[in-house]
Amino acid sequence: MKRLMVPELLDTDSGTPQEVSDSLADLRMFNRLFGGVRTMSALLREVAEQRRLKELDWLDVAGGAGDVATLTEDSLRRSGIIVHPVVMDRAATHLNGSHQNICGDALALPFRDSSFDVVGSSLFVHHLLPDQLARFVAEALRVARHAFVINDLIRNPVHYALALAGRAIYRSRVTRHDAPASVRAAYTVDEVRLILERSGASEVSVQTFYFYRMGVIAWKKQKPEPEPEPEPEPNTT
Repeated sequence: MKRLMVPELLDTDSGTPQEVSDSLADLRMFNRLFGGVRTMSALLREVAEQRRLKELDWLDVAGGAGDVATLTEDSLRRSGIIVHPVVMDRAATHLNGSHQNICGDALALPFRDSSFDVVGSSLFVHHLLPDQLARFVAEALRVARHAFVINDLIRNPVHYALALAGRAIYRSRVTRHDAPASVRAAYTVDEVRLILERSGASEVSVQTFYFYRMGVIAWKKQKPEPEPEPEPEPNTT
């Protein structure tokens, strides 16, 4: 199935306040029941284990109302990993007061180099063209200390059919439009791997998860440890 990008209504709040609110509730349902939280928790847990971290500062880009951040934080706490999320979104109307919130542009992140242990996104990269995704990866790796993670949909004809069938249970007209559009705009695993392998990451791993989710980790190149200065030779005079 060919990738097709159709403008999504939620991106521009193209609905009544109630329709937008109901669509955000639909997103919470998707993430709870169809693998969103499970995928993000697994990605952050792997970063913590690989880098031997008990606490993670995590920038959640395009995190909206912060539902994934909250649920992932709770999930990892039960595993003994403490996560400190900062939620960034381009639209102040999507944010709430549960976390530290920042409005900003994913392609020009308003942070210094190595500001967070991990930079990640959930259900965002399918909104980007390939060149935009490459720019986002570069910005994310600049701001991250350890890794950039992606939690997103996989484009697949069966997934698209299920998204259409789900219109019967979606709360919002916005979701009835956006859910199938998101699947059509999603990347395949091979497409994402190809873009990220050209990003300058030291290593890229891609996994598949429940209900057509992909989880990607792009590891940041670590600066070599400085060699210790030689000890001065003893003075024998």
